[in-house]
Amino acid sequence: MPDEAASDDRSRMQALVTVCVLAVASIAIALLGATPARVSTTELMGDARNPGDAAFVASHRGDSASAPENTLPAIEKAIAGGFPYVEVDVALTADGHAVLMHDRTVKRTTNGVGAVADLTLAQIRALDAGSWFDPSFAGTPVPTLGEFLDVLADSHAKGLIELKGEWDAAGAERLAADIAARGLEHHVAVASFDARTLAHLSAASPVIHRLAIFKVVPDDVVAAARTMGVGGILADRRTIAERPEVVDELHEQGMRVVVYTLNEDVQWLEATDLGVDGIVTDDPGSLYAWQAGASR
Repeated sequence: MPDEAASDDRSRMQALVTVCVLAVASIAIALLGATPARVSTTELMGDARNPGDAAFVASHRGDSASAPENTLPAIEKAIAGGFPYVEVDVALTADGHAVLMHDRTVKRTTNGVGAVADLTLAQIRALDAGSWFDPSFAGTPVPTLGEFLDVLADSHAKGLIELKGEWDAAGAERLAADIAARGLEHHVAVASFDARTLAHLSAASPVIHRLAIFKVVPDDVVAAARTMGVGGILADRRTIAERPEVVDELHEQGMRVVVYTLNEDVQWLEATDLGVDGIVTDDPGSLYAWQAGASR
């Protein structure tokens, strides 16, 4: 277990860095002109849910039950299934390109080895990201962020993009530019565990909606969310179940609560009863069917 005092010091330092970066971003925007309107939580995620209301469904890593996770076939199947949100994981290669990959290494979901951060885009694109799932997907490449955004732009779905690891200012600027170039600023939410990454994204684009990811919800979650400049949180379902009052606390501040990764009806019922706004799941079709049955 990490030393608690050291962990507290790191948390305070991370919060200080976040505030400083956000302050610099605000000054820069003020000097350059009027601040663009940030995408509202209501526009992107709908009204705050009440207990018993159906949450929006986000397909985890695409439709990962039907195709290899974080690949274009999985994304296309999720969109074809009519699911309102497609959730993907995005990491940076050694040469600074954004690719869809959940793990730190490529071993589990490709025929290669090594850390994503140590491999170039060309090396990762040469890998087979489909055979591990089923031979029919042999030769499926690891998609770039741009390819995912192109598919999303041609659909009515929205994207929930988790940034893996720490992103620097240059990476955040490229991400914001890729989203803006396709006119998707009002169709995606970007989430991260890392406060500095979120601060860099805020500096790159005050428009793009941001979510903070928590495995354990901070004691003062509203203050933490404000410090990180986000419109809501993406949290482990268990930490929300342990402190259900945070849903109302965040809703009162106009923020939203999304929980991950729920695959059973007992979990869906628990989350729905708490009034969460979104549910990330590996089985979006079954969740949709369950919601339809629960509303009768």
